[in-house]
Amino acid sequence: MLNKKLSYILSRIHQKKKIKILELGVRKGNSTNLFLKVCNENNGRLISVDIENCSNLSNDKRWTFIHSRDDNYNLIDTFIKKLDLIFIDSLHEPNHVKKVFYHYYKKLKINGICIIDDISWLPYTRNAWRDNSFAEEINRSTFQKILEIKEGNKKNFLLEFFFEESGLAIITKKTNNILSPEKKIHDRIFSIKKIFKKIYSPKPKK
Repeated sequence: MLNKKLSYILSRIHQKKKIKILELGVRKGNSTNLFLKVCNENNGRLISVDIENCSNLSNDKRWTFIHSRDDNYNLIDTFIKKLDLIFIDSLHEPNHVKKVFYHYYKKLKINGICIIDDISWLPYTRNAWRDNSFAEEINRSTFQKILEIKEGNKKNFLLEFFFEESGLAIITKKTNNILSPEKKIHDRIFSIKKIFKKIYSPKPKK
């Protein structure tokens, strides 16, 4: 049985004919097996990249496994042309996610999608079901980084979020424009006014 995230991904791609998928990060192969199922049903191709040797996961003729870092562009680019789906589930660190996203986004077709795994910090907050301070911080930072990339590219792609389990960011390509750099978001979360209001607001009576 598929988990909620994989079920959602399947709902977005299951009807795409001759689908071309690039998967960054294999691990146990859960997403790999899903993508291969879709490829076999739709005459597609899957290219997966992982720093660990996962080549024994499948002998499916529609699968190409590349044993490499996902930022080894000189090697990986020789295997890919235009893509319908990019799935980023490798090193979960904001600047690395940004780096590989900016590079491989150029390979996406118009209306192609890039899905970034693990963007929700909610399951990892204190006393939550996956309580983990490191995962909370890194997922929140990745989420913020994606928002900043969107802020710099408001017209270039559509951004959606899926918050079940550890979450997904879903980016749909709308133009062939070269992506602009990320842009800092000047919010008011830590404004002086807000801090003073929090300090001096009367506390509710028990």
